Amino acid sequence: MAIHYLIDAFQTVSQPINILVLFVSTLCGLVMGMLPGLSSTMAIALLTGLTYSFPTTTALVSLIGVYVGSISGGCQSAILLNIPGVPAAAATALDGFPLAKQGKGGFAIFVATTSSFLGTVISVLCVLTLTPILTSISLKLGSWEFFLLALFGVVICGNLTSDGNAVKGWISGIMGLFVAQIGLDTIISYPRFSYGNVNLMAGVQLIPVMIGLFGFPEIIAAFKKSDTKALKMSPFKMVEGFKCIWDNKIAVIRSALIGVFVGIIPGVGEDVGAYLSYWTTKSRSKHPEKFGTGEISGIVSSETGNNSCIGGAIIPIMSLAVPGSAPAAVLMAAFMMHGYRPGPLLMRETPEFLYQISMFLIVSAFAMWVLALILSKFTVKILGLKKEILMPIVFVLCVVGSFVINNSMFDVKVMFVFGIIGFFLSAMKYPAAPFLLGVILGPMADSNLRRALTISSGSITPMFTRPICIIFLIAILSLILSQLGFFKKIRKNKQMRGSVEC
Repeated sequence: MAIHYLIDAFQTVSQPINILVLFVSTLCGLVMGMLPGLSSTMAIALLTGLTYSFPTTTALVSLIGVYVGSISGGCQSAILLNIPGVPAAAATALDGFPLAKQGKGGFAIFVATTSSFLGTVISVLCVLTLTPILTSISLKLGSWEFFLLALFGVVICGNLTSDGNAVKGWISGIMGLFVAQIGLDTIISYPRFSYGNVNLMAGVQLIPVMIGLFGFPEIIAAFKKSDTKALKMSPFKMVEGFKCIWDNKIAVIRSALIGVFVGIIPGVGEDVGAYLSYWTTKSRSKHPEKFGTGEISGIVSSETGNNSCIGGAIIPIMSLAVPGSAPAAVLMAAFMMHGYRPGPLLMRETPEFLYQISMFLIVSAFAMWVLALILSKFTVKILGLKKEILMPIVFVLCVVGSFVINNSMFDVKVMFVFGIIGFFLSAMKYPAAPFLLGVILGPMADSNLRRALTISSGSITPMFTRPICIIFLIAILSLILSQLGFFKKIRKNKQMRGSVEC
């Protein structure tokens, strides 16, 4: 029966009109993912209204295409400009931009795009085979687990990006958590840190924060440097790129499974999947000190992880009608608009729907891979421009990207404020990535902690008695202890012995 549904789905997507719509929507997703400010959530939301009058299958094809394209497209601006097009690509910038500065921007984009393709395809296999199992796991996560998961994400990111000084990374992440508290709280809608400003009551928008943190320091740094020569891009062969992917096949599989698991947890999203995959690969590497300087396995892990979250985020939509991420929430609304009822009864009422979405994801991933590689031949040339020409263009894109979210100049002001914060963070060697992740995970941490305390009448005892909570607590404690001098010496001695044996 499953094979029959898959064949029908392939025949549907292979119709000329659907193929055309798929490639166009994927291309639009890629472009919107590349441009700072035009997030994957916005891409799907904009397209949803346009597809209202489309035939149902054509609408579904276009929505899946723009979803896959927008998540994947963010890696190109992250690699070439150190400005992630979408938050999910922030981890990719850690090693992608150093590679671009070495003249390997095209190679980095090829590896990132291929990893994105593989992450999506592997996640589809999980959608088809592991949906019941993964759904049962997600049902066991309560408020305490979600709070600790958010805290775990910030601690991991602080360890990863702090260049040996994890305390700076943690401070940056905690600052992000505090920024996320601005606005109406999620429990009783009480205004916090808004000081009577109506705009602040709505909270600080993620995209202006991201653009400011990552865009402004690069713009300022470009004009501070006396050497204004354009970077040269070294040519590479596709065989070299495929060999690199093969050498990192374990990281691909591991990161894909991590991404699926993270994607299925409601409210977490692709950015956490990317960072968690990156951290796992770095922690298992024999040379973790190379990460952040242009380590290709970091790009492979982050891009595989964030794209495999696409399939993972769709799993709870199908089985529970609970989206795994913000883009998935918009996608679920689009499904409902086109006559589908996500949830436990979906497989009974429309059993072919799961197989249609799975097939559309696979074909969209292939279209993304082809189109992204074609686009990269043009995008890598932006580094051939002198900084005096390139950076004013980037500045305009930063302003426009911040404005279009709500058509509000207030968001542009927010971008400027966090641009200044990002500049000082960079000057004092505080990483910006944990700050951004703190802003992303702050609402989840806040709402779940307060909800858990309300349920337990203010007691924190349940946090130490629930099995999954204990696992998270042990992991967080291990990450913190690993940064103490005694444990650092032990780890360094092990690495030295390992290198001697090699």
